[in-house]
Amino acid sequence: MNMEETGQCHFETGIYRPPSEGGSFSLLLRITRNCPWNRCTFCMMYKEEKFSLRSEEELKQDIDSIARVCDRLLETSHRLGFNGQINRRVALDLLDQDPGLGMLSGYPMVVNWMISGAKTAFLQDANSLIMKSERLVAVLRYLRETFPTLERVTSYARSKTIAKKEPDQLQAIREAGLERLHVGLETGDDELLLEIKKGVTSEEQIIAGKKAMAAGFQLSEYWMPGLGGREKSRQHAENTARVLNEIDPHYIRSRPFFPYPGTPIQQDFARGKFKLLTVGEQLTELKRMMEKLEFTAKVCFDHDGNHWTDENGRRLFSLDYEGYQFPLEKPTVLALIEKGLAGTN
Repeated sequence: MNMEETGQCHFETGIYRPPSEGGSFSLLLRITRNCPWNRCTFCMMYKEEKFSLRSEEELKQDIDSIARVCDRLLETSHRLGFNGQINRRVALDLLDQDPGLGMLSGYPMVVNWMISGAKTAFLQDANSLIMKSERLVAVLRYLRETFPTLERVTSYARSKTIAKKEPDQLQAIREAGLERLHVGLETGDDELLLEIKKGVTSEEQIIAGKKAMAAGFQLSEYWMPGLGGREKSRQHAENTARVLNEIDPHYIRSRPFFPYPGTPIQQDFARGKFKLLTVGEQLTELKRMMEKLEFTAKVCFDHDGNHWTDENGRRLFSLDYEGYQFPLEKPTVLALIEKGLAGTN
């Protein structure tokens, strides 16, 4: 946890956010601390402290503090003759005035956010929707009122939490200004979901996804190629495609499985209980899933973990956050997979 504090400016920032939010210089607002579930066997995130909710009062104070930093940057810009434009010179001049700002890890975040137009915000940490709906609505409205330039506000959310929300609660949260949800689907296979202790069933994932879509959210579902290892590769691919076809989200984002040190699944791997896929087997699993996808989502490989290359060593897939539009670009994705498979022969 980072408590940012200098003069009258103090606010918390967490560590994790989707690449699509970091790449667009989003404002990071820490709604909750860590993960309320925190039992997934593959996950190494949010292990440093217990989960806790933050109060509506705390969050409004954080928003006010960030606004004060923004105001000081704007004042400095006008004093230097930049007419409100924020740039490196403005940021450094303000640091000269108040060296304490240099101690804040969140200061560069606020600067970059303003340079990029102050258009997007991401609510941290792992599951903002676990907050009581009326409180989250109040915080969202306050955030929007304080920063009217915001065009998009996003958050992580668990399928289980979404599934438990009433449709009118989700609608109120959406109307208050939360546009996009990033959900860790990981797999649609019930046997594998139980093994990795995801705490949700494939039916609950479908219910949650459909509820989110019906409420008007943009929905990004994350899945993990290779999560089933050799033993469950086929059922992982086929059942994940089944669930995603039922939901028909706006995006699916590939986050290939890796046995991170210290995780329970890595211990299974070390004991020989879990067999990793070879590169060729990974691409075969990917091909199997892509062939079965029948939806209108964008398929994204926007993470360095999507490491597959062709026979010349060139990366197969674009890292673009918008990915490949299905079904229009499905043949393109399948052709790229074939190039990758040719390079493994």
